Amino acid sequence: MSVDPNPYGNVRHPYGLPMGTVRGFMSLLICSFFWVYLLLPDAADGRPAQTAPLAHFFLLTLVFLAFASNPFPHDSTRSDFLPWLLRVLFVGGSVAVVAYVGFTDPRRLLVRLTPRPEDIYQWPVLLATLAGGFAFGLFARFSFRRVASELFQTIRGWVGVIAMLLLMSETVFQFLIRPSLGPIDPDALRVWEGTIIAFVAAYFGTRA
Repeated sequence: MSVDPNPYGNVRHPYGLPMGTVRGFMSLLICSFFWVYLLLPDAADGRPAQTAPLAHFFLLTLVFLAFASNPFPHDSTRSDFLPWLLRVLFVGGSVAVVAYVGFTDPRRLLVRLTPRPEDIYQWPVLLATLAGGFAFGLFARFSFRRVASELFQTIRGWVGVIAMLLLMSETVFQFLIRPSLGPIDPDALRVWEGTIIAFVAAYFGTRA
């Protein structure tokens, strides 16, 4: 009787893509948000310079996990090209944008990458949301790795879809919708940002 060398059973990577591709794409979305913030010109009417929301600095910590993979033996779908291409894009793009803005307008680089003092008090809640989402994904991975693997892989796939949609919606909201709106309830924004962090961290937890 042969023993399945893969403790995870019949593994299907999300959407049939090589392992690490989805995390790489999410990391690209997270980094590109900062690129847009850095490249936006200052307001012509003298309004205060825009700064990246504090929640996105917590999302940025997940980008480092895009380089960490949970290896599976005998993985015939493994391909290093696409995941590493995405990693080169978000690392290379970040270096290029920071270098360009730092050379052309160092003040903008400093101002826009410095969280607003009035937002700092949010960090315990944001950190708890990040840790809670990641812990949930990690717990689910260990809980389902030998039983109901099909259910787990389906849940993981949907979490990934929702996380990517939230990241794309956040970019559209912050840069296309929010500028035309009036004052926004800070509590509503915190709930929205916490939801994004929770889903993205949960997906990264399922792949840790």
